[in-house]
Amino acid sequence: MKILVFGATGSQQFNVIGEAKKKGATVIATTSSEKSFDKLRESGAQPVLGDMSNTSQMIEITKGIDAIAFMIPVSLPNPFDGLQFAKNVIDAAKTNGIKKLVWNTSGWLPEQKIGVPTDDIKLDVKDYLINSGLEYVIIEPTIYMENMMGAFCAPFIKNEKKLAYPTPEAMPVGWIASKDVSALVVEAIYNENLKADTFQVSGLENLKGNELAIAFSKGFGEEIVYYEQPPKEFQAILAPFIGEEGAAAVASYYESLQNATTYPPKFNNNMDQVLQQLPVKMTSVEEWVKENKEYFQN
Repeated sequence: MKILVFGATGSQQFNVIGEAKKKGATVIATTSSEKSFDKLRESGAQPVLGDMSNTSQMIEITKGIDAIAFMIPVSLPNPFDGLQFAKNVIDAAKTNGIKKLVWNTSGWLPEQKIGVPTDDIKLDVKDYLINSGLEYVIIEPTIYMENMMGAFCAPFIKNEKKLAYPTPEAMPVGWIASKDVSALVVEAIYNENLKADTFQVSGLENLKGNELAIAFSKGFGEEIVYYEQPPKEFQAILAPFIGEEGAAAVASYYESLQNATTYPPKFNNNMDQVLQQLPVKMTSVEEWVKENKEYFQN
């Protein structure tokens, strides 16, 4: 099987390469820069330049492909471009008779538009994909454990023994490892019974802030306490990476959470049913921290 992977240079999709290789697949990975070619080759993929705004290029790189592991770029100067990018890929997949498209949505989708462009356009993408005639699976992951590697969190662990995150301490989250999401994506590609399916996925632990810190401490081998990071502090740290406007938008979401009396669900109580169809060994927070301990130390 030939699988085309979008977003393979980022943490959310990179592990799709290895998981697909385990199944014996030939993996073609898109990138916007030849600078990433060596990294992709070393992972076992065949790199190819892929500009999602280029309709003819999308048609060209999807020729001879059996399945697509798809993701919309996370940080776009204009979030509304994400809809056209997705349409270009979906249309190219239809043109070339792709058997299946599996979309990692980078988060649980809202039930209706909420006025946040990055979330709202995903609902438009979902409608377009459903009506495309393609076989598809949509994987909606909850919050990634890899978020804790961000500049707003990791330095606090090393320097202050604090796990800094802007979610309220009282809000439970089913943190999920990106490698597990990648494995779920690949299982969805290979499951021939899945043709028009959507899965909201999470880790198997539903942890409040202090519980997360305890699990983190077990993996890290030192006591780490939870620090409910003020959204403005989070925004200031994030801004150099994604811009002032983007950071302000993300921070406003976390500010709304800290002012809320009820919290949005970030845990799937029925993951056992999901794993019956997508058999993946899920990673606990403790296991993930042990695997990445050196990163947080250095």
